[in-house]
Amino acid sequence: MKALLELHLIQNFAPSNLNRDDTGSPKDAYFGGVRRARVSSQSFKRAMRMDFKERHLLTRDEIGERTKRAHEAIRDLLKEAGRGHEEAEKAAIEALKGVKLEVKTTKRKDGIQEKKTEYLVFLGRDELASFSQKILENWEGFEAHLKALEAEAQKKTPKAVDLPKELKANLLGALDGSRAVDIALFGRMLADLPDKNADAAAQVAHALGTHAMSRREFDFYTAVDDLKPNDTAGADMLGTVEFGSATFYRYLCIDLAKLRGNLGGDDDLVLRGLKALLYASVYAVPTGKQNTFAAHNLPSLISTVVRQDASPRNLANAFEVAVKAREGGHVAPSIEKLANEWDRQERIFGQGGRGRYVNAHDELEMEALGERQPNVETLIGSVLNDVRGVLGQLGQ
Repeated sequence: MKALLELHLIQNFAPSNLNRDDTGSPKDAYFGGVRRARVSSQSFKRAMRMDFKERHLLTRDEIGERTKRAHEAIRDLLKEAGRGHEEAEKAAIEALKGVKLEVKTTKRKDGIQEKKTEYLVFLGRDELASFSQKILENWEGFEAHLKALEAEAQKKTPKAVDLPKELKANLLGALDGSRAVDIALFGRMLADLPDKNADAAAQVAHALGTHAMSRREFDFYTAVDDLKPNDTAGADMLGTVEFGSATFYRYLCIDLAKLRGNLGGDDDLVLRGLKALLYASVYAVPTGKQNTFAAHNLPSLISTVVRQDASPRNLANAFEVAVKAREGGHVAPSIEKLANEWDRQERIFGQGGRGRYVNAHDELEMEALGERQPNVETLIGSVLNDVRGVLGQLGQ
């Protein structure tokens, strides 16, 4: 049985550049024949993952790290267990190399050398701890391995020294079945370890402008040297920053059975993970150029639905015909078009579920969206109760 939790949000951002392309311009997309503002799903997912860490609804071991510096995290765990800095780092690097996550030394433009894996790896904190524990349990073997490496390095033509196969298998076993909620939700791909990949339980659409993006705007700025003589006129730095503002439609869909499977059937963790996701979906905002624009604008509409035996339903087509500003704004007509699309699809396709919403724009009733909730906290509590009921019917 398919069971889904879906979120539909209408969110208006003041002038900003939350997510820019390779030229520094705010991202955009063509939809319905007109150019719209766009914020990538990756950008929002990153903001949500950072919100998980700051909100503390999950423990540290229930969150992952996407990093090229996994060896540093493992090294620090080995140091906490009493190993020296240098030997801990060498052991961490060799252990990662043993499972095909090689750490390479590169030189930055300023000449400083740094060690990183070739690509970002997404590992749960519990996996990093388990990986470190495997190294500690086999410390004598690692000491012998490091000595063998040093001995080979003294030779004119050093040969490769591999970790024993059994030790490699133990290390690989530490990467099985993380309880990290963000990995369970958003998935991961490890190019060199495909059997450790995780299919995402959540799909997140790019946030899309509900109306046409009429033109690009530029902020021309100047900066002045505070210590220059008073009789010297003129700016000491000039530049431009591109920005835009738009009302966005955002959509998320979570496969509840998949999430439960990814988290080992732990329903308590599923519910705490969804609570963290719901809060992050409302409050987390990408950080691009926020020091310049501070566009901390919360959603005007948060609409949720829990459905069973149903197909996912992205309502972006509500805005295929771009919204026209009414009485000077786009938010009210965007909410109205979303509710109309919801109602139309319910009548035609069925598969209705338990809908709830918070209308933070004008607090009016939107009958098509289900049961109105007075605030975000009540909404999240009610949605989690709906999910709890569905999980009880899914079976293990």
